[in-house]
Amino acid sequence: MTRFESSVKSIPYPASRIYGMLSDFDNFESLLPSDKVKNWESQGDSCRFEVEGIGPVGLKIIDREEPKTIKFTADGKVPFNFFLWIQLKEVEDEDTKLKLTLDAELNPMIKMVAQKPLKKFLGLLADAIADHHY
Repeated sequence: MTRFESSVKSIPYPASRIYGMLSDFDNFESLLPSDKVKNWESQGDSCRFEVEGIGPVGLKIIDREEPKTIKFTADGKVPFNFFLWIQLKEVEDEDTKLKLTLDAELNPMIKMVAQKPLKKFLGLLADAIADHHY
């Protein structure tokens, strides 16, 4: 597995509020960069979309620990298997720390091609979550 981690972001909202929004894919589309993500479909606990430079991606929620962690994995036909964690830690009432972690099964060829877009996408997603108004 190859691990990618976002930098830790600070969000000026309670963890429960952020968690409530992020734990349902029906609320998730507004977080994704519309110039990089196309063909969004959501069914609450799962979603499918296409990422520029990566291809089709399917996600499903496989674990939740309210209001701390949401764990996702690949769903359906995807170029490689992966796990994505959203970790939230409330420091104070209006200060929550966010970190994203992506573990991906990448063969050397896919790793060469996908490493840069995956790092960029993880950073963009972390920024979008941190900058969102909850």
